[in-house]
Amino acid sequence: MPRLKKPKAKTTKPPMHPLIAQHRPAISAICRRYRISRLDVFGSAACADDFNPASSDADFLVEFAPDAHAGLDAFFGAKAALAQLLGRGVDLVEPGAVRNPYVLAGINRHRELVYAA
Repeated sequence: MPRLKKPKAKTTKPPMHPLIAQHRPAISAICRRYRISRLDVFGSAACADDFNPASSDADFLVEFAPDAHAGLDAFFGAKAALAQLLGRGVDLVEPGAVRNPYVLAGINRHRELVYAA
């Protein structure tokens, strides 16, 4: 009689921290204002278990719309608006700026979509 294989345990990623999730509508408005086509959270804010509300910042991978002419005003404007909304420091990282393949793999492994146009 053939043996049944044990199903592999599914690893479920903890959801993003509620601080990010509860502000999704306002974050979407910021993204539209600054012509952001995609915004993903990564790092501790992407994993509710790792996030320290007293000291953690929020890390976002940001992609601007191709026709957005995303200059410094848009980049730093979006960063300031997100920091004000969330009440904490915000780091914005554009995908092309990440050169280290190990860092990029870590970001991709833990990122969670917040907004997509």
